[in-house]
Amino acid sequence: MSSTLKRSLPTNDGLLEDVKAILLDIEGTTTPIVFVKDVLFPYIRDNVSEYIKTHWDEEECQQDITELRKQSELDTEAKLDGVEAIPEVEDSKDEDKVKVVQDAITKNVLWQMDADRKTTGLKQLQGHMWRAAYKSGQVKGEVYNDVVPAIKQWIAEDRKIYIYSSGSVEAQKLLFGYSDKGDLLELFSGHFDTTIGAKVEKESYQNISKEIGIKEENLLFLTDVTREAKPATQAGLKTCIVVRPGNTELTEEEKKDFNIIHSFSELLSERQEQKKKKC
Repeated sequence: MSSTLKRSLPTNDGLLEDVKAILLDIEGTTTPIVFVKDVLFPYIRDNVSEYIKTHWDEEECQQDITELRKQSELDTEAKLDGVEAIPEVEDSKDEDKVKVVQDAITKNVLWQMDADRKTTGLKQLQGHMWRAAYKSGQVKGEVYNDVVPAIKQWIAEDRKIYIYSSGSVEAQKLLFGYSDKGDLLELFSGHFDTTIGAKVEKESYQNISKEIGIKEENLLFLTDVTREAKPATQAGLKTCIVVRPGNTELTEEEKKDFNIIHSFSELLSERQEQKKKKC
């Protein structure tokens, strides 16, 4: 382990000492890691065909299709195995010809998802579909039961809460704005995605520190991924690994190198815990 990383503190309560803001990861930290795999992605697979037909005449949908078609042309030129080409619509008034194109789009989207691709067109379409699903109530963001009570206490203790996820800021706001715990957006002082920098780079955490005007040593980062915690620690932040059901199992070395919690409640002050027990 690098000498720049900190060993576990004696108590988790001490981890909050001098902390003015807490930076939270989402998948595996505030939200079950299976939410994306078992809820969001299956929603796309089950509904992409109908979504394209329903929103076909809308400008936003056509912009998504344009991006998907551009990518399919590049993939066809690259002779990628199994690529589904997306042809132009020869006659927009011919329903049969339109259906051929719509079916090709659906097949292309499913092919990309099978290959776990992150192309602009795919991410754009998925984002718009999820937005519609959240707003219609078909999908609700899942948040662990211990998250909201802890955040509220930290805020009461004059700490600010920020989100940092590889998912877009829009996707973050949809998850927390339409969560199974209600609209939680008022709890957060800000959101960051990879436009601030990759989560595996030390500079990203320094950029966040500058952006919010809080020194690195006064920030605590909670994540389930040690390769994110390591650069955050190197940047000067306090870090803690959140172990949840379904998360990648930590190695023995990682268990020695990082502070570990299994619930946000482990970072509640003893005074507040005693008050809760009396109530």
